[in-house]
Amino acid sequence: MIDLWYSLPATAQDLALLALLILPGVLTGATVLHRYHPWPLVRALIWRFRAVSAIFILLIAVSVAMGIGLTAQERGLRRATAQAADKFDLIVAAPGSEMAVLMATVFLQPTDLPLLDGGAYAAIAGDNRVDLAAPIAIGDSFGGAPIIGTTADLVHHLSDGRVTGQIWRSADQAVIGADVPLQIGSKIHPAHGTGEAADPDAHSGHGDPLIVSGRMAPTGTPWDRAILVPIETVWGIHGLANGHAPRAADQIGPPFDAAYFPGTPAVIVRTRDLWVNYALRSAYTNGNQMAFFPGAVLARLYAVMGDVRQAMSLMALLTQALVAASVLSALVILTRLFRRQLALLRAIGAPGRFVMSVVWSFAATLAATGAVLGLVLGYGAAGLLSALVSERTGMTVSAVPGWAEIHLIAGFVSVTSVLALGPALAVLRQSPAANLRG
Repeated sequence: MIDLWYSLPATAQDLALLALLILPGVLTGATVLHRYHPWPLVRALIWRFRAVSAIFILLIAVSVAMGIGLTAQERGLRRATAQAADKFDLIVAAPGSEMAVLMATVFLQPTDLPLLDGGAYAAIAGDNRVDLAAPIAIGDSFGGAPIIGTTADLVHHLSDGRVTGQIWRSADQAVIGADVPLQIGSKIHPAHGTGEAADPDAHSGHGDPLIVSGRMAPTGTPWDRAILVPIETVWGIHGLANGHAPRAADQIGPPFDAAYFPGTPAVIVRTRDLWVNYALRSAYTNGNQMAFFPGAVLARLYAVMGDVRQAMSLMALLTQALVAASVLSALVILTRLFRRQLALLRAIGAPGRFVMSVVWSFAATLAATGAVLGLVLGYGAAGLLSALVSERTGMTVSAVPGWAEIHLIAGFVSVTSVLALGPALAVLRQSPAANLRG
């Protein structure tokens, strides 16, 4: 049976799980409503007590929306971080924290990192198994956008060759990310530092102005907010050698001279074959440097996020359980508001099971309506959270409710429908005569 389950397509598994979750509620409804049609009375009761009904529906909707928004956001953030690291097969850096290097190189977060020297870079770039070995230099910014020194090959790689305008041809040119609010031809003055640590007055003497020569196509990553320049430009701004011997001082891009290589916090490595990356990771992991897969670091981060997601899912379930219990408890009290109407039904000969079906249908309608409204609110909440996270991180985060949220709603409605039998049965124990007198 387990083998059969795992052999099914993912969509078939989701549909089967949805059917299992909703089955208890469907069976309960079919049993309660057998041979009865209480819906005209249910609509009348909801309209008669519309204010109270609206409060219950809104309470359920907010509970469901919170669960949907949190779980969908976690999944969207996971997808966005994976997309951001997709272009980074292997990173080589000085020994230290892989997470710190990942945050600095993939997510462009300001981080102080030790440097690899020219000999280490030359060994990587000279390896015939390596197709791309791009050093980076970080530390400057303009208008909040980080300025990243690198090579033209990395710009091609990140943008898949889609650049409006042209990639730099001299050290005074720059290529901007898709979201940088500049135009081709604009002049910029680099500021020392990034983020809040940037020196606003540094442009007065921090290097010569740079001219924007091109714009990368959108990547959905933090690099969309970056300004990319020749790495020689960043080195020169800080008074360092530009990676080339004096006789080639005007050269832009590789090959670099190890004797004049100031250092780099990381080298972005790419090969044609995946298996080569594993060999390179082993070759370039030693006491002087470390090589790692960004995907592997993210996998460890996802494990932590998975624990957080489970905690959030548990909190959402507990919240919904408390809301369902509160609503059902309040429903018992609410039935006292229309006990006269129910007693009148009993007095004119309506079967007790019909009256029970009216109360059950009333409760099930509130739960189902609240859940559907919660799905809509959850969709809006997930979109709002995604926009806020995208604004803060530079990643394109898209949190759209999926099967997990549909299963959550189906389970909530199904369990609530079964538990609604309690208030419905409680009505049968009430005395019609006493209710009519009361």
